[in-house]
Amino acid sequence: MTSSRIDLAVVLQQAALLSSLSPPELQLLAARTVRKNLSAGQLLFSEGEPCHGLHIIAQGKIRIFKTSANGREQVLAVNVPGESVAELPVFDGGTYPASAVAIEDAEIAFISQRDFHTYCLEHPEVALKVLAVVGARLRRLVGIIEELSFTTIRQRLIAVLVKLAESEGRNTARGIEIQLPASHQELANQLGTVRELISRNLMRLQAEGLVDVDARQIVIKDLKSLSALLEAAR
Repeated sequence: MTSSRIDLAVVLQQAALLSSLSPPELQLLAARTVRKNLSAGQLLFSEGEPCHGLHIIAQGKIRIFKTSANGREQVLAVNVPGESVAELPVFDGGTYPASAVAIEDAEIAFISQRDFHTYCLEHPEVALKVLAVVGARLRRLVGIIEELSFTTIRQRLIAVLVKLAESEGRNTARGIEIQLPASHQELANQLGTVRELISRNLMRLQAEGLVDVDARQIVIKDLKSLSALLEAAR
């Protein structure tokens, strides 16, 4: 990978939407692809801005979020390398329905709306993959609505802790050690609440003897009881 064109072709090949394209087709599309570099905390686009093309993450993570009138954020998704960002407005010609910001230093491959439309016409399988991705995004949004409508903050927090313990937990003499993926404020944004309630509920779980809390580091002392609380609420 000695040239930017080859680098971009590799990025496109790793994207699920474009994985069916042949190497020559990827090279042609890479020649029409622009590289964007973002620093941590930098906006990729803001809600309401016109959409001019498709973004594919090459490196880093991108948070998609909505902001209320009083400034509160609701995280809709965190996209990782190989994933595309905000596909729908590329096709309907509308504005971005949410904002996107780099969680960490990131690199983006950008394909203009016109070039991507052309490729979808030439390769219908790409358009079908876009539909599958948009469908998955819709299911995720329905899940967020259900969580916010039918579960408490405590239940949502416990669900995150149990999931992290099962997927990334490290067994220690004290219990299962996990690292929260973000600050209490970021976690609050993901769970649709405010930082104070996240801290308050963590302290309550600690008082109940279920966890030990040290900033982002959590030790789950009794995973079975924590999981039982979640099951009892369903």
